Amino acid sequence: MIIIETKLKGAYIIDIERRADPRGFFARAFCQREFRTLGLNPVIVQANIASNIRRGTLRGMHFQFPPASETKLVRCTRGAILDIIVDLRPESPTYLQHVAVELNESNQRALYVPERFAHGYQTLVDNTETSYQVGEFYTPEAESGLMYNDPRLGLTWPLPVSVISDKDQKFRLLSEVESELKGRMELAGAES
Repeated sequence: MIIIETKLKGAYIIDIERRADPRGFFARAFCQREFRTLGLNPVIVQANIASNIRRGTLRGMHFQFPPASETKLVRCTRGAILDIIVDLRPESPTYLQHVAVELNESNQRALYVPERFAHGYQTLVDNTETSYQVGEFYTPEAESGLMYNDPRLGLTWPLPVSVISDKDQKFRLLSEVESELKGRMELAGAES
């Protein structure tokens, strides 16, 4: 694997190293030892798949509060997405900054999302599928999110939104929840 840290400390792009032969190729997509060496959480407690029928579908911006904050390893297994993560760690010098990465079936790239980050993506083609390996169990009472089009976040989505869930449309603006967000995301209250 080729593991590249983004401008957001603790968030990584993970490219595979293909070993090709006449059958096709083989590549390692995850390694506990390599993750641990970099200080990443190598624990996977759930594996999830999301199928998205229409181009322009938007999912996000999701997160879970500590002590149930999640790490995620996200890969697009069919189609293409623009994946965006936002640093929600109040003590971080990159608080509220974001990184956008195209993940698609051709580049087979993954994005490692640390704890206390918001995550969302938009599909770039019809019939897109994503795979998530998650480091914490889904905890409904700890889940939350931010508006995908919050002007303070400054996220640029490549397409008009064609499909979005009712729940994702009802997330509040950062200006309405920032005090609570900062209090619940403080390092003292976090797992790491």
